[in-house]
Amino acid sequence: MTILVIAEHDNTVVKVATLNTVAAALKLGGDVHVLVAGHNAQDAADAAARIAGVTKVLLADAPQLAAGLAENVEATVLQVAKDYIHILAPATAAGKNLAPRIAAKLDVAQVSDITAVVSPDTFERPIYAGNAIATVRSADPVKVLTVRTTAFDAVAAEGGAATIEKIGAPADRGLSQFVSREVTKLDRPELTGAPVIVSGGRGLGSAENYARVLEPLADRLGAALGASRAAVDAGYVPNDYQVGQTGKIVAPQLYVAVGISGAIQHLAGMKDSKVIVAINKDEEAPIFSVADYGLVADLFNAVPDLVNALG
Repeated sequence: MTILVIAEHDNTVVKVATLNTVAAALKLGGDVHVLVAGHNAQDAADAAARIAGVTKVLLADAPQLAAGLAENVEATVLQVAKDYIHILAPATAAGKNLAPRIAAKLDVAQVSDITAVVSPDTFERPIYAGNAIATVRSADPVKVLTVRTTAFDAVAAEGGAATIEKIGAPADRGLSQFVSREVTKLDRPELTGAPVIVSGGRGLGSAENYARVLEPLADRLGAALGASRAAVDAGYVPNDYQVGQTGKIVAPQLYVAVGISGAIQHLAGMKDSKVIVAINKDEEAPIFSVADYGLVADLFNAVPDLVNALG
């Protein structure tokens, strides 16, 4: 049995989500191959070859793959799909865009957001915003899966010695065009991979308060900054800060929720965090139902006091 993992990368570095997806693939019990589809992506292929547990890397290198447009990557996957029983992608924005296209072209049902591998044809996935777990068995000849990365510990990025095989890339499908990309560069860790996250909600009241109150705490903890959907909708922070069912799914070692009531949509994105600390003046706030430590207090007093206590 051979499994294909579609790598998420920037043509130079393989992203951590790929390591989590390889971990899920290894639980299926077969040889794991990784597809790197990009342009001038030899560095990414070399990095993929060093991932523990990977036996082969397929490198498709062509200008039409440079931006990772889903239509062109999908065509590349389809030309090798016949060799695989399982095709996996991380359940990130890129993976969620790509995997359904592959499943549709293969005429199979995708199994989305898996959190556990029961057997090669049976998987667990959350439903009802994570309040229930469904066990899904697929009878399709090819299983197309997206992997909730927070459910699988990342394999080691070093230690493997996979071979690299270059494959051709189909011509540009011409169905979409890359126009531009605006990249936000932060000195903080990336939200989905950070060991500590400080998140703010509507209780902060404004974008100015969000920055004034939360940034010093995040600086002391070396944390990434996140937010509830209410804070994003109110314009306190950009969309890429959003944690929740329609935002980013995270599971850090420490999650500090400040002024977040704990709507079910938000809880679905962070309740697997190892330790959850909640600060809210409403003692009935749902966030306290999942918090390991809760402080009922005015955040405008409690957070500065906490920063001072941290030295």
